[in-house]
Amino acid sequence: MQTIINPWIGNTQGYNCFGCNPNNPLGVHMHFYWDGEQVVSIWKSNPNHVSWIDTLHGGIQATLLDEICGWVVFYQLQTSGVTAKMEMRYRKPVSTLWPYIRLNAKLVEHRRNIAIVHGEILSPDGVCCAECTCTYFAYTGEKALEMGYIPATLDEKEVTLEEAIGHATAAAETYKQLRPKL
Repeated sequence: MQTIINPWIGNTQGYNCFGCNPNNPLGVHMHFYWDGEQVVSIWKSNPNHVSWIDTLHGGIQATLLDEICGWVVFYQLQTSGVTAKMEMRYRKPVSTLWPYIRLNAKLVEHRRNIAIVHGEILSPDGVCCAECTCTYFAYTGEKALEMGYIPATLDEKEVTLEEAIGHATAAAETYKQLRPKL
């Protein structure tokens, strides 16, 4: 896998994305990788993401999937866009006690300004716990630039799954330090 470099970090005034800004004190601090076929994210929850005891909230699951599917548009289609429709299917509970979850998202169809992306949340054992189909309205290149799009690129260095897990664990620890004291 290769890291998809987040082009907005340090380059965009007002950038505070709940999904991918590592400095948003309330965000989920996602990082993204390209494995040659799909966008991948390795993510670790924290106690603020719980629904039922030790179970990841369904709204957080939907947020994670919407974000990774959006990164398919950002990286693979090299534009930005907005979610027009999202269909979720929750298959199994996602434990907040797992050391990480894996999210995958893949472009299914692209015609004109519509992109269909399939996403899934996998347990550490590879079991699909939730999946979605997202329909995105993808902006033209000119509109994307007007909306603040910066082309996404890859870091040349290969990243192993173990390194990505370490990065997700570090991001979860950073969250603890950034979040406001209540």
